[in-house]
Amino acid sequence: MTALENSIIRDIALAPEGHLKIDWASAHMPVLNRIRKQFEKEQPFKGLKVTISLHLEAKTAYLAKVVQAGGAEVTITGSNPLSTQDDVCAALVEDGITVFAKYNPEPQEFKELNIKALESKPDLIIDDGGDLATILHNDRPDLRVNLRGGAEETTTGIIRLKAMQKDGTLQFPMVAVNDAFCKYLFDNRYGTGQSVFDGINRTTNLVVAGKTVVVVGYGWCGKGVAMRAKGLGANVVVTEVDAIKAVEAYMDGFTVLPMIEAAKVGEFFVTVTGNRDCIRGEHYEVMRDGAILSNAGHFDVEFNKPELAALSSDIRKVRHNIEEYKLKDGRSIYVLAEGRLVNLAAGDGHPAEIMDTTFALQALGLKYVNESYASIGKQVVNVPYELDNQVASFKLDSLGITIDKLTDEQVAYLDSWKED
Repeated sequence: MTALENSIIRDIALAPEGHLKIDWASAHMPVLNRIRKQFEKEQPFKGLKVTISLHLEAKTAYLAKVVQAGGAEVTITGSNPLSTQDDVCAALVEDGITVFAKYNPEPQEFKELNIKALESKPDLIIDDGGDLATILHNDRPDLRVNLRGGAEETTTGIIRLKAMQKDGTLQFPMVAVNDAFCKYLFDNRYGTGQSVFDGINRTTNLVVAGKTVVVVGYGWCGKGVAMRAKGLGANVVVTEVDAIKAVEAYMDGFTVLPMIEAAKVGEFFVTVTGNRDCIRGEHYEVMRDGAILSNAGHFDVEFNKPELAALSSDIRKVRHNIEEYKLKDGRSIYVLAEGRLVNLAAGDGHPAEIMDTTFALQALGLKYVNESYASIGKQVVNVPYELDNQVASFKLDSLGITIDKLTDEQVAYLDSWKED
């Protein structure tokens, strides 16, 4: 069967616009372009099947094409129902990649599309949030018959995978791309910081300057969100459960409060924790009228929507990607993008130049696990430092930046403990 005959997408006629989006992204991804040329020559995935689950937009599409250029038969699905772009899906199908994804399918259909993408019985996977890994362990273990391993994109996914490893249930090796320097230092910090406010500003058309922005969680994503909020002129409040990170936020110049106090002053809220129920009933009860809630963690559980609904007398859509929860006491609380990832569900995600390094790590990480899966075993491992450094070097080359190298004498000095 052809990719078109095998795929489930919204409309193949949307492909021309999708090609334009992918072409624009690829023109701004020089590191991935360099790896594509390497893959075309070396064919590291020749004869292998690769299933990808990521936010299915133009930058992800180009990663899929790079893996395909390395000889793989590629199948792709979406990792979030609201971040899938139907025109990009259609363009990929025209390029010979099998796609099982639509924008905003029903929850059960969304999972079924994920399962369909795994029915090719892949040799390798690229996962986002651990959804494919969970299906392969719980729902369809029969589909991992050929599986050598894969690479995981996010904090949330790595948490799930390490929980499996701790329980002794993880059945294949996974490379923790999220924990690589060239991922969290740039993607999590600069990518999330910019794209969150791209999504908020596009959706609300409201000013950030002078407002109080509450950033829930001060990991690398939270640091980026706080930095960009400050740059836009906001008063920034950080909430944390980790004492070290709370001190760091304080030393970075931000107000640190418990959520029950932050809830009283916040006007914009951004959750970036990877955990559930960080904002819940007792917090809604003290929020200001007009407070705006957004989530930049992986799943739509970081603020408790059922508890917000229980406090409300009415829920209505007031603008694309904005729902108003009218509380019984007359206050309104607004939820962006149904509590899903605001930067992707209400925007285009991270800038292409940022995802260039992240997806370069995904491509090289996938090559690494394919070459080393037997020695890695059933565990979560980090991206080798050499690959991390290689991606950074490619990035510097693309920017026309050169750096110093240690002399032989300097290397010898660092390797020695004796005094001269």
